[in-house]
Amino acid sequence: MSCNHTPRSSELNEILSFTYPRLYTGACWYIGFYAFDPALNRMRRKRIKINSVGSVSQMKKFASQLCARLSAKLEKGWNPWIEDNPDRTYRYFSEALEHYRNWTTKMLNDGLLRQSTHHDYICHSRIMQQWNDDRKVPITYIYQFDREFCTEFLDYVYIDRQNTPRTRNNYLVFLKSFSTFLVQHSYLKSKPTEGIQPFSRSKLKKERTIIPERDIARLHDWLEANNRPFLLVCYFLHYMLIRPKEIALLKLSSINIRKQTILIPDTVSKNRKAAVVTMPAKIIHLMIDLGYFDCPSDWYIFSTGFRPGKEWTDEKRYRDYWSYHIRPALRFPKEYKFYSLKDTGITAMLRSGCDALSVKEQARHSSLLMTDIYTPQDIKNANPILLNYQGIL
Repeated sequence: MSCNHTPRSSELNEILSFTYPRLYTGACWYIGFYAFDPALNRMRRKRIKINSVGSVSQMKKFASQLCARLSAKLEKGWNPWIEDNPDRTYRYFSEALEHYRNWTTKMLNDGLLRQSTHHDYICHSRIMQQWNDDRKVPITYIYQFDREFCTEFLDYVYIDRQNTPRTRNNYLVFLKSFSTFLVQHSYLKSKPTEGIQPFSRSKLKKERTIIPERDIARLHDWLEANNRPFLLVCYFLHYMLIRPKEIALLKLSSINIRKQTILIPDTVSKNRKAAVVTMPAKIIHLMIDLGYFDCPSDWYIFSTGFRPGKEWTDEKRYRDYWSYHIRPALRFPKEYKFYSLKDTGITAMLRSGCDALSVKEQARHSSLLMTDIYTPQDIKNANPILLNYQGIL
């Protein structure tokens, strides 16, 4: 059989990325097949000579076994033109993902990435990898990570998994982070996420809501009876407006009982700026009653069991306890999030007559405009300067 062979168009149309290996005999015996060469952007023939194997029967047996092995590898995404290419564009998709995960973990350890952000990126990357593995034709090499892949994955998140528009936006943030990493580390020359737009934030329905006073009272009574340490956690969020991650990182040494303040160090604060927050007397009284100040000052305020301890524990515990214990016990709707306690606290302070500037400082908002978002419309008063104003019209 002649060594010159071109694949039939039907083969290329059906397989696209490769043709199955087969034995060719004649002046030379070889295994031949076509595979797509991304460097040339076309199909390219691969030949593996087997003349030196031995007798005719030995060559036929060897060819049969080799064709089977090569077919299995090709079906799994193996490409003979990419395997030995030093260009990072042709590295395995799974390798690039592992590199990205290690890189984000190093950023977390160096304080350059928030714990919650790191958790989301790692989680999203694993979901994306599993989704790709389960596809009928998964991508194998990083050059295949393109805009089409990204949009299909986002559709899977939004449509197949029935996630919210906000969750779809969060996955897009992850994809943009991964794309930036790939460009910076020379895996790709451009970002596949360019041009993919998030859903408009102004049109997204807020997933949490203010908790009415009657339900706040029910929450207090239930925690007073069942978990007073977690009631203290809620106090930190509701009265001192400290973010959950910051709460998890605070130590007893940050509290000044005499001044009734707590220091949020720059190493703990979200905006990397140190700030002092006022501690209402009821918080100090509960901490004394629970024996928190009997512990070493270098302990975390909320460790195992929401009590002081040497070991840091993730703020995710607060959301989990809220979701799996409080919400079922009190039959709270899903719109009542743990973080709703902060929104509710700001609104309650403003409604009680606290001036906006004091609330702004307690919440550590960047401006009064941010605090004003929480101001209930029914307590906003008319401008006294304009009450008796008369123009010339």
